[in-house]
Amino acid sequence: MRRAKTVTKFKIKPQSNIDGHPFRLLTSNFLESKTATIATVIMFGILLIAFFAPLISSQNPYDLAQITILDGTLAPGLKGHQGTTYWLGTDDQGRDMLSAILYGLRISLAIGLSSGFLALIFGTAIGLLAAYYGGKLDVLVMRIVDLQLSFPALLIALVLLAILGRGIDKVIFALVISQWAYFARTVRGTALVEKKKEYIEAANCLALSTKRIMFRHLLPNCMPPLIVIGAVNVANAIALEATLSFLGVGLPITEPSLGLLISNGYEYMLSGQYWISVFPGIALLVTVASINIFTERLREVLNPRLEK
Repeated sequence: MRRAKTVTKFKIKPQSNIDGHPFRLLTSNFLESKTATIATVIMFGILLIAFFAPLISSQNPYDLAQITILDGTLAPGLKGHQGTTYWLGTDDQGRDMLSAILYGLRISLAIGLSSGFLALIFGTAIGLLAAYYGGKLDVLVMRIVDLQLSFPALLIALVLLAILGRGIDKVIFALVISQWAYFARTVRGTALVEKKKEYIEAANCLALSTKRIMFRHLLPNCMPPLIVIGAVNVANAIALEATLSFLGVGLPITEPSLGLLISNGYEYMLSGQYWISVFPGIALLVTVASINIFTERLREVLNPRLEK
């Protein structure tokens, strides 16, 4: 009798869904860091709080009909003359510090995000043109970038605001001018590397238009480092705007950011009324730190060689 052959069947397990989706893979790698996950939750929480500040705040701290001077410099947790509890105290004008911080976050984040976005667009366009065309244009752009980066961003913004005056639009303009060079240098260096690769040569052989090669093929491959630089510059813009407002050359009193709130309470620090400056300072610190931690982890995920 012949022995029956035993046939062993091997089952092939389907690949995980994460392996088939780059975004899911990046998200999974990002969430491996508990610190970065917590920082991300805090960052998005701050964004939501700032966006819905008018709905969350117990008062509009800059509506004169809602504040009273009789509640000035109340300590945290005390009640005002109308029975309202001020959990973070009040300033010298009787404004609720919690409401003032929420409105200040709203303005600081709006300035940081808008200036970072505009600097990204302007700097990326300049750097991409310099890298693609090269020659004298590249030399001229890089010399301008080198000249600007040789000066501190704070000094450039101070000079511009001393000329232009105070206001949200003027602060955004000053921040864009002081930060666009970082994007231009980053995209120029990345584009020079990508420009030498085969897919750009193939696009040139197919006689594709310059616009299509630059924005459909070259620019998307330069985006990972730009995303990281953009997030870093948002945090830097928030801190820089706070510094400018603290020095008295940023926003007017009617449009207070966190920096202006810190400046308003600075003169009361030695008299024991610490909360007027300390609580806005903590809000600024948490905001900038959460963005920086998020950015650092994002940089590691987008460039796996940096992971330890």
